[in-house]
Amino acid sequence: MRFQVLNWSMVLPHLLDLFVAYVLALPIGWSQEREGSSAGLRTFPLVAIASCGLILLGKEILGDNVEAQARILQGLITGIGFIGGGAILRSEQSVHGTATAASVWNVGVIGAAAGFGLYDIAVVLSLVNFATLRLLHPLKKWVNRAGKAED
Repeated sequence: MRFQVLNWSMVLPHLLDLFVAYVLALPIGWSQEREGSSAGLRTFPLVAIASCGLILLGKEILGDNVEAQARILQGLITGIGFIGGGAILRSEQSVHGTATAASVWNVGVIGAAAGFGLYDIAVVLSLVNFATLRLLHPLKKWVNRAGKAED
């Protein structure tokens, strides 16, 4: 078994990336928790930080091998899609959880962006996701009420 000595020069940059991923996922998790979603305040930051960690690990192991990093990113996004799919519930009359599933997927991308140091992309994704969940929720309720009134 190989034991690698802790490289302290990399600890702070990695902590920064992980912190950014975690913090940017918190408002999304908070929003979903308030709505009683199956995934919320704990799930979203964990998905973001795990995604970020996987990207950091891949960068450290693979170096500048872009093709190999792309395969890690592809597997990550596929796996997160699988997790998000578990949030979708279908009944005879309706489907619930699609916004949660999309948000889980988005948070994975936020974590990956932070892992690659692309904070601008991570921030925009976080803001758009949060705004969509919070600002469009009243519109969704209104559309649902209007649709039921027409029946």
